[in-house]
Amino acid sequence: MKLNDAVFGLLLLVLGGVVLFIVRDYPSIPGQQVGPDLFPGLIAVGLCIGGCILLVRGWRVRATVPWLQMGDWVRSPRHVLALVLLIGSVLFYILVSQQLGFLLTAVPILAILFRVLQVPLGRSVLIAVIASLVIHFAFYKLMRVPLPWGVLEQYAW
Repeated sequence: MKLNDAVFGLLLLVLGGVVLFIVRDYPSIPGQQVGPDLFPGLIAVGLCIGGCILLVRGWRVRATVPWLQMGDWVRSPRHVLALVLLIGSVLFYILVSQQLGFLLTAVPILAILFRVLQVPLGRSVLIAVIASLVIHFAFYKLMRVPLPWGVLEQYAW
């Protein structure tokens, strides 16, 4: 699926404008020439410039390039199923991760997504368990992101 560049240009322009609008209220730091708004503001200006370039480029070719062009994957049931399962897995995680916990939610999600990618069942489960444990360790222990334990609360390390 491909969208005309003007669509993405407009989205980037709006995103950059919203960021510029938000960072204008960031407080200044006394005694400093730069404040916390500098880097987000620079990135927002870059988004606006890139958005304008894409908008102009997309608008110029609008007569020859369709606004929306579907890719070959949309006619493949396996690829459509993969997209639906990906979106469904995000919703599943949002809805049940607090009750089940990160590990008991991530393992089946990853195993199912690996199966859709045609990874053999045993390997899918093994990779899902290892990847979930590594991700949990990296976020929970190293970055100190509070991941939910859910029903495994009594085994929290």
